[in-house]
Amino acid sequence: MEKLDRKHIVFKKDQLYLHKHNLHELVAKKKTPFYAYSEKVLEENYKRFKKSISQNKQNGLICFALKSNNNIDVLKKLASMGAGADIVSGGELKQALKAGIKANKIVFSGVGKTKNEIILGLKENILSFNVESIQELELINSLAKKMNTKAKIAFRLNPKVIAKTHKHISTGFKTHKFGILEKDILSSLDNSSLWSNTKLIGLSVHIGSQLTCLKATEEAIKNMCQCANKIPFKLKFLDVGGGLGVNYAKNSKAPSVESYVSKINSIIKKNYGAVKVIYEPGRCISASCGFFITKVIRTKVSEDCRFTIVDGGMNDFVRPSLYDAFHEIFASVNSSLTFPTDIVGPICETADCFGTARELPELVENDFIVIADTGAYGHTMSSHYNMRSKPKEFFLKK
Repeated sequence: MEKLDRKHIVFKKDQLYLHKHNLHELVAKKKTPFYAYSEKVLEENYKRFKKSISQNKQNGLICFALKSNNNIDVLKKLASMGAGADIVSGGELKQALKAGIKANKIVFSGVGKTKNEIILGLKENILSFNVESIQELELINSLAKKMNTKAKIAFRLNPKVIAKTHKHISTGFKTHKFGILEKDILSSLDNSSLWSNTKLIGLSVHIGSQLTCLKATEEAIKNMCQCANKIPFKLKFLDVGGGLGVNYAKNSKAPSVESYVSKINSIIKKNYGAVKVIYEPGRCISASCGFFITKVIRTKVSEDCRFTIVDGGMNDFVRPSLYDAFHEIFASVNSSLTFPTDIVGPICETADCFGTARELPELVENDFIVIADTGAYGHTMSSHYNMRSKPKEFFLKK
């Protein structure tokens, strides 16, 4: 089990710091709410994942999931360390390329790829389209034929497993819209009309996000290996997807990156043999590098209920409202005297709440709070709901 580490955010002489960065000084200069990303934490997380692959003597490629964080500075940093990209839209493809991620390290997932998006991917000669339906394969083949090129594809297998996670982010069962069943993958191999301008080079599988139990993951990868063994030629890679969970709370039970990579490595070697392995991590790379910072507008007492009203809302950071997700909250006031308070935003929704009955010091107008682990599915899921502006993002150099 991975232990929660909060060494990055500390008080120094009653001032709250993120590494060397004084957050009080930052808040005085920047309009709240905003996201701050730590280059130091991002680099540590990526290098740790890469080291785990190396220790297992595995031919592996990390394709960072842009859906978790598409900030250009974050992506440029990852590109400089050799990362590829897992994308799900044409916009994400353009952003990955703009950040310097090489096209031959980009895999394109998603059930609804449009003609224009496929054409863009073909023009850039990306590593692979992770195909999610036979109809999609037909379209890719026809477009590649018109462009007089050959499209590299990997089938995304639906392994028919149910991941132990929130129902909205579970993606590996037959009732989910993602992936193709094994029987449909194998039957397509005999249809020559599908393969005039496409080439099958891999299989992929992805069963969900925020995975803290790996039993379903193990089953899914075994199923992928079994399917790969039924294909009458050796594949260039197996893509194991992403979704490794992180510890948002002290009692969380997410597995370590090291145990995750080691387990995947042993399953693939035992069931398929030596092959390149593609990982699509998002959350476990970027979540802990991000901090959402929002100022206190005022406080309110309603009998035995206390509210701390902040200028950030669910349009800025939706995970607590959408998934009932827990995130640690730090106050800018250094005091051992605390009170239970609900941290709420200005949006006209009761769900606009970042934390209930949190033990925090007495806060007043212009104090601020820091919501931890918001570097994944934070800004990328923000909106203009209530006609509010999206929060700015700042990349804090190490």
